[in-house]
Amino acid sequence: MTAVADANSGTTAVRAGYVLDKAALDGWMRAHVDGYAGPLSIEQFKGGQSNPTYKLVTPGQAYVLRKQPAGPLLKGAHAVDREAKVLTGLAKAGFPAARVRGLCIDPSVLGTLFYVMDMVEGRIFWDATIPGVPNAERAALFDAMNATIAQLHGIDYEAAGLGDYGRPGNYFVRQIGRWSQQYLEDPDAGRDPNMDRLVEWLPHNIPPGDETSIVHGDFRIDNMIFHPTEPRVLAVLDWELSTLGHPGADFAYHAMMYRMPPHIVAGLGGADIATLGIPNEEDYLAAYCGRRGIDVMPGYTFYLAFNFFRLAAIFHGIRGRVIRGTASSAQARDRVKVLPQLAELAWLQAKSVA
Repeated sequence: MTAVADANSGTTAVRAGYVLDKAALDGWMRAHVDGYAGPLSIEQFKGGQSNPTYKLVTPGQAYVLRKQPAGPLLKGAHAVDREAKVLTGLAKAGFPAARVRGLCIDPSVLGTLFYVMDMVEGRIFWDATIPGVPNAERAALFDAMNATIAQLHGIDYEAAGLGDYGRPGNYFVRQIGRWSQQYLEDPDAGRDPNMDRLVEWLPHNIPPGDETSIVHGDFRIDNMIFHPTEPRVLAVLDWELSTLGHPGADFAYHAMMYRMPPHIVAGLGGADIATLGIPNEEDYLAAYCGRRGIDVMPGYTFYLAFNFFRLAAIFHGIRGRVIRGTASSAQARDRVKVLPQLAELAWLQAKSVA
């Protein structure tokens, strides 16, 4: 197991500062979750940079609980109620997502909002090169990811009950404004010269054209649970950043793995993908376009620049939470050390946009 996998996979005893009121949770589960029966034990997942995530174990079934962290929250962040809403809509549309069992908007139960969903058992790959599988299976796993994100972008969000999940149109204007504001208004995390350049450059270089779909916002290989033996996605995880947005931007964030050093997030940077049987970036993009019924994605290089910036802004926010003592992951402090390198990659990508 790699160091990243060891640090993020599986569960541990609930860490100091994140202990839940088990009696209160048990009472809420009995009242709101069909089929629930204790006794209840609680473990904490090692991963998760933003919302504390727990495994709830009972004799008959395991569940996952995600909640807002304690302490001051940035406006619009940690919206676990939105996560529960999109998961419910996606299940209605037949998309692979965990079943939501209940949402609690009463902070008196556990201190903050939370929701409970089914635990989905399967494989999570923390390394985008997917070591330890044959090349043919590796290629099939990549194809499964490609098909899954194309399926997401093809969902009729109105029919799924998600017509009010975001504002259609002007996605890049709104998103650049949102992440720029979050970056500029978090003085604890400091400033970065490349981020400052991007805040100025991005709004003036948005390509023409607009389209709206459900977007995940963090569609990476390590946010998916694959079937234990088949190249099939059973569930897509971590919907905190989802909204109605531009599908090309969402795909470019996913395809950013081709240009991402693996020590930042699950990336293929520096890997010999041909030897591994992984499709190259051009072919992967073409497969997605084919599934969506489009010929090309003309704004792709800008979408990549935007996503490098957006990820850097997310890491910047994590850095602020580390400084304020509200980061939920034990690994958060180490992860944000790469922020300067990530911001530099974002600016280099921006400079490459024709």
